[in-house]
Amino acid sequence: MKPKSQALTNQVKAYRTKKGLSQTQLAELAGVKRQAIYDIESGKYAPNTLIALRLAKHLSCRVEDIFNEKVEDLASFTLVGPPLEHVARVSLAKVRDRLIAYPLPGSDPFNTNFEAADGLLSPGQDNVKLLCPPDMPDKTLILLGCDPAFALLSAHVSRKAADMRINYRFASSLKAVNGVASGHAHLAGTHLHPGTKVHGDNIVLAKKSLGQKPATIIGFSQIEEGLLVAPGNPYSIRSLEDLTNPKVRLINRESGAALRILLDDLLEKQGIPPEKIPGYDDVVRSHTEGVMRVLYRKADAALGFRAIANMYGLDFIPLISANCELVLPQDLLEHPAMKILLDTLQTRALRNELKALAGYDTESTGSIIAEI
Repeated sequence: MKPKSQALTNQVKAYRTKKGLSQTQLAELAGVKRQAIYDIESGKYAPNTLIALRLAKHLSCRVEDIFNEKVEDLASFTLVGPPLEHVARVSLAKVRDRLIAYPLPGSDPFNTNFEAADGLLSPGQDNVKLLCPPDMPDKTLILLGCDPAFALLSAHVSRKAADMRINYRFASSLKAVNGVASGHAHLAGTHLHPGTKVHGDNIVLAKKSLGQKPATIIGFSQIEEGLLVAPGNPYSIRSLEDLTNPKVRLINRESGAALRILLDDLLEKQGIPPEKIPGYDDVVRSHTEGVMRVLYRKADAALGFRAIANMYGLDFIPLISANCELVLPQDLLEHPAMKILLDTLQTRALRNELKALAGYDTESTGSIIAEI
């Protein structure tokens, strides 16, 4: 898939004629020579912003009416998610030879910020209408995962190389690695703890999901995980056993989330039946949603990170420290943005910012954990 041709459309002559102005008259109004108007209309010269604004003013139109960078649509995209029911804003990235489109805003219902889209897509449409430069998808990495600190990684990459971009999309550990396996992302973040009975640790999960595809696993951080409870811990929750209190309402995470896998594993090891925990079957799909349930007293405990509890002023009961690691297919290591990402993981600036987050450690940040 390659972007089609692009050109700067020019309607100056049409608008000038409509206004009944000669080239000389328009030149005088815009403060330029007649030759400049001739060169603009013939496509030999693209005026600067100030001249374009003057032309638009005296031609009684907008700049985009007389000058417009015409970029034809991109084809052969893969939409991640259900079929569209209405026009959608999408973010775009090229994974190997496929253009991948993710609908915006994303999966977090409490995200109140608008993310600029790379394109517009209509139901049944075969092409994406671009809103970004045509080479932007080639300079973008899709990172799937659920560690909020990936937003910091994205920002540090952009500081190091302004023309490269990390598109961080929220996904559970299991969905993140499966997304890489299906070719819907360049890399995945996962934080399964060692000894998990069903899925294993990060390395085991990557091997299962990627099959025979070689990959490198890079350390990102260590995160303290546990229970988020209301300020002051009104029910004196100290352990998972306390969640069996009929007055305590847990809010769980969805199947496939690393925190849900952790909870199930610890409950089994401690001999606590899930059905004994009020709210076990009540699930949310993001850290923020769990926090909101606790803050508004719709739940008494939620699964999450110490850093998130600290951010929202909640109390925290630690359960474990997990390794958050990045799964990178080896055939994508030469991607220009991937090289910048790997360099960024070695920087002191990123490590210092991660360590400033409550419950985060950077001992393994940037280290090769395994090659599979």
